[in-house]
Amino acid sequence: MIHPKIILRLIHIQWVLMFHGLDELVLKTHLFRSIRFLAILSPYYWARKKSDPRGVRIRQALEDLGPIYVKFGQALSTRKDLLPEDIADELVKLQDKVPPFSSDVARAIIERELGQPIDVCFAEFDDIPLASASVAQVHTATLNTGEHVIVKVLRPDIEDRIHSDMALMYELARIAEKFWLDAKRLRVMEVVVEFEKTLLDELDLVREAGNAAKVRRNFDKSDILYVPEVHWELTRRNVMVMERIYGLPVGDIEGLRAGGADFKLLAERGVEIFFTQVFRDNFFHADMHPGNIFVELPAKYIAVDFGIVGSLSSSDQRYLAENFLAFFNRDYQRVAQMHIESGWVPSNTRLEEFESAIRSVCEPIFEKPLKDISFGLLLLRLFQTARRFDMVVQPQLVLLQKTLLNIEGLGRQLYPELDLWQTAKPFLENWFKDRLGPKAKLKKLAQQFPELAAQFPEIPSLIYKALEDAGQTTSQIKAQNRELLLLRQQMQTNHTNTGWVILLSAAMICSAILLK
Repeated sequence: MIHPKIILRLIHIQWVLMFHGLDELVLKTHLFRSIRFLAILSPYYWARKKSDPRGVRIRQALEDLGPIYVKFGQALSTRKDLLPEDIADELVKLQDKVPPFSSDVARAIIERELGQPIDVCFAEFDDIPLASASVAQVHTATLNTGEHVIVKVLRPDIEDRIHSDMALMYELARIAEKFWLDAKRLRVMEVVVEFEKTLLDELDLVREAGNAAKVRRNFDKSDILYVPEVHWELTRRNVMVMERIYGLPVGDIEGLRAGGADFKLLAERGVEIFFTQVFRDNFFHADMHPGNIFVELPAKYIAVDFGIVGSLSSSDQRYLAENFLAFFNRDYQRVAQMHIESGWVPSNTRLEEFESAIRSVCEPIFEKPLKDISFGLLLLRLFQTARRFDMVVQPQLVLLQKTLLNIEGLGRQLYPELDLWQTAKPFLENWFKDRLGPKAKLKKLAQQFPELAAQFPEIPSLIYKALEDAGQTTSQIKAQNRELLLLRQQMQTNHTNTGWVILLSAAMICSAILLK
């Protein structure tokens, strides 16, 4: 039975959609088409907003529904190739222009978390937010030392709202598993679990600060990416203080052009940063929408907001690298073979048929710049192929897929002529060479040498013990062989005696018959 709170949430969602005049989009679907005339009986139908453009109404509805829906809108905002222009332009505002909460509330949270008045912690504090997003908002401030910083504050009661929406998502996943044939293959419940973990991690700003510090170390003295420094003494679960950066938003194409940005280099470096984080560091920024990325002219990225990060197991990492490389080399047979070996498609899948399906989807997009590739059509055809061959969704890779789509969308905006495949291929080839080549094996041996050297003094005793154990085993085997030989001789003797007894008995019986 569905919990009453979930029913109330569904009613609230419907009310929000109707209030913003989006009920028309819902009622035009096949499911409600036959009863859409009943909508006129609802008072909310007449109270709805009618004057605002549809893009504005969609954005406002997502803002009213809460953080999960805002994040959905943020993800869509990076894919202007998949959306009508008016909707895409409005959804961009969800990246850092969500309506803010009261500055008095923000001050109260900061003082509660830091345990002292704001005037003691900061020489200056701006009550007007610099940016406001779905989970937190950012204020500018100046430390007593004169350093310019930003103060990130979690929204009040954000955790309760997320738990409420996650309960709804779990209920929908359970319903899907009962009534939707594809639910098992798509592993909807596991995807929801992974999504919840990601969201709840984002609510701990100490964790986010740790993520930022790690990426900062990974790109220390880098020419392609800068990560601002965390002020740990002023960072708590609900408040984080970081160095303030000054750069142009990556989505401000006109500003970048006026400042002389190198768009081609920026696009190539975006791809390089992605593959470096995934394969070299195995720790990647998984929320790389334009609201979190800035540019230091002419071509250096500045990244903020590390609430969502991802990593892969070593087996997934290597498997993905092999898949990418085989894909870039157009070795579709290898791609199909690895999918079967990994269990992503059933083991009884015909290799040649699966290879042909992959080729028909992927081959048309090679040697084309981003502007000539319809990723919407590509994703649709890939989904159809996956369904046809019962391909199982891998929940642990959802964040990676989302990040790759963000990077591709970013590259499309910056430099549509980018050859994504040729940019990424050399990086993967070098990764394989560094990880699996002769030098890599020697390096691994050198790393293991101290551990092996520590065991050198014990080697004679280990050899002696092994020989002693082997000698004891040999003695035991010989003893067992002697026992088996004696048993065999005894059985042969018993067999002979039994033969004589049988013969003697037969002779006695014959004699008795003759004497009659």
